[in-house]
Amino acid sequence: MLLIALTGGIGAGKSSAGSLLARLGAIHISADQLAREVLERGEEGFNQVVAEFGDEILTNGAIDRGKLAEIIFNDSSKRDLLEEITHPLIAQRFLRIKNSLPENAVVVYEIPLLAERPERVPDFDFIVTIETSQELRLERLQGRGLTRDQAIGRMAHQTSDKNRREISHHVIENNGDMETLLTALEEWWDDFIAPRIVD
Repeated sequence: MLLIALTGGIGAGKSSAGSLLARLGAIHISADQLAREVLERGEEGFNQVVAEFGDEILTNGAIDRGKLAEIIFNDSSKRDLLEEITHPLIAQRFLRIKNSLPENAVVVYEIPLLAERPERVPDFDFIVTIETSQELRLERLQGRGLTRDQAIGRMAHQTSDKNRREISHHVIENNGDMETLLTALEEWWDDFIAPRIVD
């Protein structure tokens, strides 16, 4: 099994890159999606987070990710608390999925905060960073409904492009369209992944 970490700053285009790599034959797993799953009603994560943050983060009985985001992005201690609850649960869920896959699988794990968690770096055979200009990232985040100030704040809470580059085996720029990104990913795949795939 080849285990590839796909990382990058918020708004860089990691999800798009992950979807394109799935077209090339990878199994794409998103840490953000796993984070949503562990916070669903009935899950251990849901119970722990509501116990710590209170019913005010709920909308119609479900955790309102927007409300939760406003809290954690304005209070680093609350963000640390949320990560203490969710990161182990996300890691457990990822491990269960990984262990269910064939031995010859190529797994792309989309993990935004890898550079912030250096203890995870040795877990991966390859680390690929998707890098995008700050202005384009801001445009994308505003397109998702954030204000410019909110987008700047979210970006400020993440590590720098420099730190992400330092842990990466390969950096792919994503300042163009999807076809340009696909071409760059195909070239990387053909050079580094295809020769290592065992039938």
